[in-house]
Amino acid sequence: MEKKNVWNSYSEEQLKEVEAFAREYMDFLDAGKTERECVDTLVNLIEKEGYVELNALLESGSKIKPGDKIYAVNMNKCLVMYQIGKKPMKEGMNILGAHIDSPRLDVKQNPVYEDSSIAYLDTHYYGGVKKYQWVAIPLSLHGVVVKKDGTTVEINVGDNEDDPVFFISDLLVHLAGEQMEKKAAKVIEGEALDLIVGNIPVKDKDKDAVTAGVLNILKESYGIEEQDFLSAELEIVPAGKAREAGFDRSMILAYGQDDRVCAYTSARAVLEVAGEVTDRTACCILVDKEEIGSVGATGMQSRFFENMTAELMELMGEYSELNLRRCLSNSTMLSSDVSAGYDPSYASCFEKKNSAFMGDGMVFNKFTGVRGKSGSNDANAEYMAHIREIMDSSDVVFQTAELGKVDVGGGGTIAYIMALYGMNVIDCGVAVLNMHAPWEATSKADVYETKRGYVAFLKKAGL
Repeated sequence: MEKKNVWNSYSEEQLKEVEAFAREYMDFLDAGKTERECVDTLVNLIEKEGYVELNALLESGSKIKPGDKIYAVNMNKCLVMYQIGKKPMKEGMNILGAHIDSPRLDVKQNPVYEDSSIAYLDTHYYGGVKKYQWVAIPLSLHGVVVKKDGTTVEINVGDNEDDPVFFISDLLVHLAGEQMEKKAAKVIEGEALDLIVGNIPVKDKDKDAVTAGVLNILKESYGIEEQDFLSAELEIVPAGKAREAGFDRSMILAYGQDDRVCAYTSARAVLEVAGEVTDRTACCILVDKEEIGSVGATGMQSRFFENMTAELMELMGEYSELNLRRCLSNSTMLSSDVSAGYDPSYASCFEKKNSAFMGDGMVFNKFTGVRGKSGSNDANAEYMAHIREIMDSSDVVFQTAELGKVDVGGGGTIAYIMALYGMNVIDCGVAVLNMHAPWEATSKADVYETKRGYVAFLKKAGL
């Protein structure tokens, strides 16, 4: 089927909207390089739009009515937004679900060491990465250190213009003959991804003098000791701000667009429908740990979303175990996650007829998974037809795709987890080049069109 380039469909006014939305999205990427930062940034945004925290309503026993805007946060790493609709909750919600974790390097709990007058932080990579992409580039350090007394110290070094940056060294090409013979997976080993953090020794100290100097700086700047790394969550991410890419500035090059591009567009879509009371409750779920299987207390496999929905229904006078089950099974969802953009430089990995193209609008993946659809949610034809009608009636430009050739690889999302409730779910989002690399690329038009598609879904799905 013929695809439609979305740039050609925009009026001058829409092109201005595309640029304005891209700028706001890039600001979000700069502010949210970790899950915690994403949650903090979005909570500040939605509270200005009238959202009230669910815990505050539970404490006051306030009743909830259509049009109310409510949010809940889980361990500072997950966010759920609800805009209450006219229909009873048991009739289901329209849900957008994305993840806000991204591949990165994590600092180990006992990380500080010194070798040959160079101080290091030992790391453990998180998610699916090509390890060789993380060497010899400027890196920043973001996260929190929690002391034994419960005091939380925020760390953010490397992204302000006057900050130092950090790096992981690579072997000079003059000596790399043996290294160059290795497979890509072995060129850089995981245990070699250690962050260089200092080189000046403390005077009159015979052993680990450079390490002592680094620890002195941490003590003076943040009031933390070496032992405090035991209760720290520090993430190493690429240093630098999101940038426009191409002579025509048509693309965005930035870290963490998988999957913060879908997280931001989902949250903004819910805010955009806030001016009207929708028939069904509009919901946005932003979760952690998708890149490692959606596990743990902050992953989609936890009961946080289910529990918060139960609490919400209790305040609305609707809760029962059966009504909760009905609410979840009657809901419809877009699993808002990115898709692999077709890359002509690696055309042999794609099946062109069923690939997502940059600039061709939002992408629907009927299924993901690996090889024979293993690990996939496979949306049914009836739901796909419903989605087509919504997008076409809203003049949203969309395309359908698979994640590369059948036997080449694959991937998964949170869709299969939500489908366990019996709700209709389909994957959709933005096409990305360089997925899981330190710098990923998206089309401004695709980002904007995806937001438009999410808005249309929230207004019309399930009706």
